Amino acid sequence: FLKYAILQSHTLEIKKKLEETDQELLEIAIIELRQRFNSQCKEVYVPFEVKLGDQIKVTIPQLGDKKKIVDLSLRNAKFYRQEQFKTIKIVDPDRHVKRLMAQMKADLRLDEEPVHIECFDNSNIQGTNPVAACVVFKNGKPSKKDYRNFNIKTVEGPDDFASMEEVVHRRYRRLLEEGEPLPQLVVVDGGKGQLSSGLKALDRLGLRGKITIIGIAKRLEELFYPNDPVPLYLDKRSETLKVIQQMRNEAHRFGITHHRNKRSKQAIETELDTIPGIGEKTAVELLRHFRSVKRIKTASKKELEDIIGVSRAQKIIDFYKNENE
Repeated sequence: FLKYAILQSHTLEIKKKLEETDQELLEIAIIELRQRFNSQCKEVYVPFEVKLGDQIKVTIPQLGDKKKIVDLSLRNAKFYRQEQFKTIKIVDPDRHVKRLMAQMKADLRLDEEPVHIECFDNSNIQGTNPVAACVVFKNGKPSKKDYRNFNIKTVEGPDDFASMEEVVHRRYRRLLEEGEPLPQLVVVDGGKGQLSSGLKALDRLGLRGKITIIGIAKRLEELFYPNDPVPLYLDKRSETLKVIQQMRNEAHRFGITHHRNKRSKQAIETELDTIPGIGEKTAVELLRHFRSVKRIKTASKKELEDIIGVSRAQKIIDFYKNENE
């Protein structure tokens, strides 16, 4: 019966040179740590094969307590690295941005760093008031002043593919007309169908190859690329995936808010804005107080006067009186 206990721990950070392998780095680290602590230990547990000479037994555990020790070491190293990143983000945000951009470029197989990314999402809940949203991230962070909402104009009924093509085309046609900078990366919320629609829009504008466009499917977080049937799967804990998920969620939130506002405004227009002399501001004021059109209809003249004055209160009384007659 063997017992293992951690008597001492130490974290060593080594800067990797361009051509160095993980094996070489681990060998350097083990030698450095043994010399620093004057270790006489005859056995070392490691996750992969290393060469330490004939005097030291190298074990790559597969099961049991020894494997747990190696796993614990790996978790500690990853935790240390995460804490380092957090510190860099706070103390040196520019360095954090540079590292994130380089990581995203590598993870997403891009030709340049995605300093400017735009993400599109369609919202057509219950098939009514179809709208779309475009959110913009710069240096991995939301640039809310650049967010845009779109009311779908050319598509009849709920059609995600046609709606995506319309808004992507409208967005980049306008940026081209106004001479504004284009993003390095466009993300569309959806799978192959939405991606294909976005790509058609870029083709019509002559932007294929000038902007990278990808789609993110909701269920499995698959990333789709044009002309590639096999999706890309990123590590669920990767910063790249977290940025893309944040963009997708932000686009969905922004689009839903616009959709809700549009439906609310339409509900107001169908009732109160048909009353002569009652504008949108008055209608909103009434709804804020009475909570529903039904309560406004049954309110007394005095109750209405207290909210919107004598003249406009009389207009509402007269309108509903004529309607009932």
